[in-house]
Amino acid sequence: MIDQCLAVEFRVTGDDCPVARATEAAGVTVDARPPQLRTDGNALVHCSGPADSGVAAALDEDDRVRYLHVARADGRETYRCLSKAPCVVHDLTNAGFLAESLRYRDGEEFYSGAVVGREVLQGVLEAAGDAVGVTIERVTPLGSDGEPSVAAHWNLTPAQVEAVEAGLTTGYFAVPREATAGQAAAELGISKSAYLERVHRAQASIFGQIFG
Repeated sequence: MIDQCLAVEFRVTGDDCPVARATEAAGVTVDARPPQLRTDGNALVHCSGPADSGVAAALDEDDRVRYLHVARADGRETYRCLSKAPCVVHDLTNAGFLAESLRYRDGEEFYSGAVVGREVLQGVLEAAGDAVGVTIERVTPLGSDGEPSVAAHWNLTPAQVEAVEAGLTTGYFAVPREATAGQAAAELGISKSAYLERVHRAQASIFGQIFG
């Protein structure tokens, strides 16, 4: 039994995937489920993006896309189609990458998922090396519950995690505020300025990942 599972994130540039090309033309971000590859080599694509962004038109004009269906609700569009173009994620999947979510932004692709064991990771990295413009962004151990730690997920340092936890414990983040930054800093035995710097860096990391 393998006792280690790793969370992995890949960044792909230069892929001629229809969804990537559509986001490049529209200048928006599209979230997608891992495409399902059929035995005939075609892929079933399911993704969503902002309404009236131009993604639907770009996909419709792509000769490699067939049976495009667009549904609109709450300012979002959901796209379902059949793509005749291969996707890099299929190469990584064949090597052992368990894709969980995909994001396309301005022509680039971002894959998040997992691999079981470092030997499998090595095979995935070799497959990535043979593909165009694939780089590994992050590798972190998954916890016993199958989820990466808070620090790993949001790319926080241990000191930043401590600062956020102190703010939650003391009520610094409560509305209305129940403690000052100085009181939260005292919990950690650091200065107010050092505490605020850690909190602001943690917020910048979290907000940067949420809002791109």
